[in-house]
Amino acid sequence: MKILVTGAAGFIGYHTAQRLLARGHEVVGLDNLNPYYDVTLKEARLERLGSAARFRFVRLDLADAGECAALFARERFARVVHLAAQAGVRHSLVDPHAYVRANVTGTLSVLEGCRHNGVEHLVYASTSSVYGANTNMPFSVHNIADHPLSLYAASKRADELMAHNYSALFGLPTTGLRFFTVYGPWGRPDMALFLFTRNILEGKPIDVFNHGHHQRDFTYVDDIAEGVVRALDHVAQPDPAWDSSAPDPATSFAPFRLYNIGNNRPVKLMRYIEVIEECLGRKAQKNFLPLQPGDVPDTCADIGDLERNVGYRPVTPVESGVRAFVDWFCEYYGYPR
Repeated sequence: MKILVTGAAGFIGYHTAQRLLARGHEVVGLDNLNPYYDVTLKEARLERLGSAARFRFVRLDLADAGECAALFARERFARVVHLAAQAGVRHSLVDPHAYVRANVTGTLSVLEGCRHNGVEHLVYASTSSVYGANTNMPFSVHNIADHPLSLYAASKRADELMAHNYSALFGLPTTGLRFFTVYGPWGRPDMALFLFTRNILEGKPIDVFNHGHHQRDFTYVDDIAEGVVRALDHVAQPDPAWDSSAPDPATSFAPFRLYNIGNNRPVKLMRYIEVIEECLGRKAQKNFLPLQPGDVPDTCADIGDLERNVGYRPVTPVESGVRAFVDWFCEYYGYPR
């Protein structure tokens, strides 16, 4: 199949595109290469993808509705994996307009492209951040998620609602995946594992928020990419048991599904730091700080639906995943071990 992967120069997009290429699909990778973080890292990911004959890259901003419409009309994609977004909870407090432009307007362009060009299935990225003020764990897609604590989370919840609208009005099958703290090689420089590893290697203190009392459902990127591809294979269908008098937020009378995609084995932040220290063979200097605005203390994913419906099985323990990241980081950036 010809598959569009938006955000292909990004962390999850890169790994997902690799997996689709390995399965023999033709992949068109789209990205605007925005400077939110080091563009050379994005270019390095694209260079590796570009070694595959079945990969083509298109530089395009999804908020440009005209260019996006022309791309969809020209290429006639069979399926779409929409991972492009303005990421980062904390940055959304600084530049909220970027989140509406990229995550809301950009997603609308994708939905319109799918609607008008016969796309069989749209799989798109959401986030565990949509659970916001909800403390009922493990987080379940069958519970309401309408109390976000950041504009980033609100923009991704808006994506879910727009997707349902297009599934209901136009019969477009859509599947939303709520990602839980993805980590691994080729990761984003603004994420904790990247920041911690670099600072420990350089003898600088690391900022440990919420005084280290966080617990996160850390999920290795290979497990995530496998889940994305499996979800893409499993085209969303209407739920015959859906009841409008007691509506299930995760399903619909329309071809619409929401899933959590995580590890279902939360790890305490202090243990996560210990694993990094063990991999690096040195101790971190810790700067303990309060909980940051927009953050939630704990996350844990109920992944039962994704396991049952698509056979998703995360298999990577945090000790192995962090080791793989550290090995990549030291090789890529030339740090001696």
